[in-house]
Amino acid sequence: MAPAAARRPRRKASRRARSSPLAGARDRSAEDWWWDRLAPSGSEYHLLQADSMLLVLPGPGPSRSRAHRRASRRAQRPPSGSAGAAKPKPRPRPEPAPTPPEQGPDAGWGDRIPLEVLVQIFGLLVAADGPMPFLGRAARVCRRWHEAASQPALWHTVTLSPPMAGRAVKGNVKAEKKLLASLEWLMPNRFSQLQRLTLIHWKSQVHPVLKLVSESCPRLTFLKLSDCHGVTADTLVMLAKACGQLHSLNLQHSMVESTAVVSFLEEAGSRMRKLWLTYTSQTTAILGALLSSCCPQLQVLEVSTGINHSSTPLQLPVEALQKGCPRLQVLRLLNLMWLPKPSGRGVALGPGFPSLEELCLASSTCNFVSNEVLGRLLHGSPNLRLLDLRGCTRITPAGLHDLPCQELEQLHLGLYGVSDRLTLVKEGSSLLTQKWYHTLRELDLSGQGFSEKDLEQALAAFSCIPGGSHPALCSLNLRATRVTPNTVSSVISSCPGLLYLNLESCRCLPRGLKRAYRGVEEVQWCLEQLLTSHASPS
Repeated sequence: MAPAAARRPRRKASRRARSSPLAGARDRSAEDWWWDRLAPSGSEYHLLQADSMLLVLPGPGPSRSRAHRRASRRAQRPPSGSAGAAKPKPRPRPEPAPTPPEQGPDAGWGDRIPLEVLVQIFGLLVAADGPMPFLGRAARVCRRWHEAASQPALWHTVTLSPPMAGRAVKGNVKAEKKLLASLEWLMPNRFSQLQRLTLIHWKSQVHPVLKLVSESCPRLTFLKLSDCHGVTADTLVMLAKACGQLHSLNLQHSMVESTAVVSFLEEAGSRMRKLWLTYTSQTTAILGALLSSCCPQLQVLEVSTGINHSSTPLQLPVEALQKGCPRLQVLRLLNLMWLPKPSGRGVALGPGFPSLEELCLASSTCNFVSNEVLGRLLHGSPNLRLLDLRGCTRITPAGLHDLPCQELEQLHLGLYGVSDRLTLVKEGSSLLTQKWYHTLRELDLSGQGFSEKDLEQALAAFSCIPGGSHPALCSLNLRATRVTPNTVSSVISSCPGLLYLNLESCRCLPRGLKRAYRGVEEVQWCLEQLLTSHASPS
């Protein structure tokens, strides 16, 4: 027993002897040297050591608080005894030198950024990606970030949708009530400066939600209701009275009675700027309110068909719309069977749309828009920039050439939801390019039955620009046309800024090149292949 008892202190002593005081002194000197090198004493800089980084931060604070604490602990350790000593004699520990009072642990650079600056940084991220989910995640980082993320100025755009949308009816109602309970706190505390609100898939709780909005969001300017049910006239009128800055309303794909929309327009029509509607049998009453000058400041009007296509033709008199909405800038009648009322003999033209910049009449159904109707619409629109006439088979190049707009940038005459069959042979495509070759940026001729020679003359206009400047064309759609390889090579060489070229289903092109090209590199590759195939013997 005695020899075994004697061996135990020897093992402890041998273990202590392995770490010599010289090695500890070297470690401390090397560490102190690096700390002094990174943050010299008296330089008003201090170090913050994390798991995977080392930060040098300005500002008051101990520059080497951790190193001092480590050095003082090592200095208080007793020196290791010899290997043969059974038990070292206790020695009185020297009293440590008085050190200045240590400050609390450094919270990091997040607390050093002023709240105003942090809110501005968050505002840039919100402007790019929206408030959610970033603000919700940032609020969990620390107290300072939570305070910054809670600023109502950042919550200016919100989209609300029940989490169980698309499931059973009982589950949707329960999810809507649960979200409504959260909104009762969020509306006054977060959404007091809300400007844009979108509600999606609300079936039963639309009225309570809009009531909260009317009570807590006086700065609301835009409201979108997508696939929402139960919107009544009282709800919209209450919202129009409470939100004096509301000027944009999107009701597409929602079940809203026409009387509710008419009541809303009668209350807020004088300040309405934008209106989106889905065409149904009840849309006639809403359009009647617009024709009666209910919204004289309206700038954007879009009427489109829903999922269930309506076969009822749209009766919309052109001259009455021009008088009721004289400041219209964007008019979109998408996929509608529009039956314009004839002007009659001896009837003077309407005032036109002097501010109109965009006109979209694209349709995949029976279309009655002709050159005469288009002339009545655009005879007073010199500032038109975008003209979308896809599916309007009664429009001819001669009718487009007579329009007063001289600086058209986008012209779409191609297909719209129909097959790739070539239409009847047409002529006169050169009338389009000769008039707008200097301003056209996008040209869509897909599915048009122009002959090879006619297309060659039309696209040759982009290579004859006076002054040596390059054309502005950056997108060209020639899908299912009779364009030839020489014509394509010429237009690519003349338009160095071409970024999109669609050559799908072009019968006159060689195999392997009938596809869409995106980007300058792909377009130039197409040019090289065309030149190579043209130079090689057949």
